[in-house]
Amino acid sequence: MSSAKASVEEAGSQRLDKWLWAARFFKTRPLAVEAINGGKVHLDGQRAKPGRSVRPGTRLSIHKGQLEWQIEVKALSKQRRPASEAALLFEEDEQSRLKRQELVQERRAAGPSLRVEGGRPTKRDRRRLSELTGK
Repeated sequence: MSSAKASVEEAGSQRLDKWLWAARFFKTRPLAVEAINGGKVHLDGQRAKPGRSVRPGTRLSIHKGQLEWQIEVKALSKQRRPASEAALLFEEDEQSRLKRQELVQERRAAGPSLRVEGGRPTKRDRRRLSELTGK
């Protein structure tokens, strides 16, 4: 049996925070817990707690920044695996995928946004300012 099939379970249940981490929606489990507690993750249309059980067939709504995923859990994983294997753990709704891709395209078309950075200017910034002012 391949390692991908060995680490993916078809039945049983798993904690929501651990599944979100294994499916690579969040980089760490504490980040997943923070998102769940902040109301960014809904399980079957309702807010959930990090310890809530997830089973294949469960529907999740995940909000990260401006992006939103509407997914159905297809399988569980005991551990975090490569992204190609993590993609097998869920299936995204077609409408959700199209909406998310459209939003990403709009952001790319808008170009880089101006960031206002606080604090002191860096050495490079000071040199550029000196060149502009001639001092």
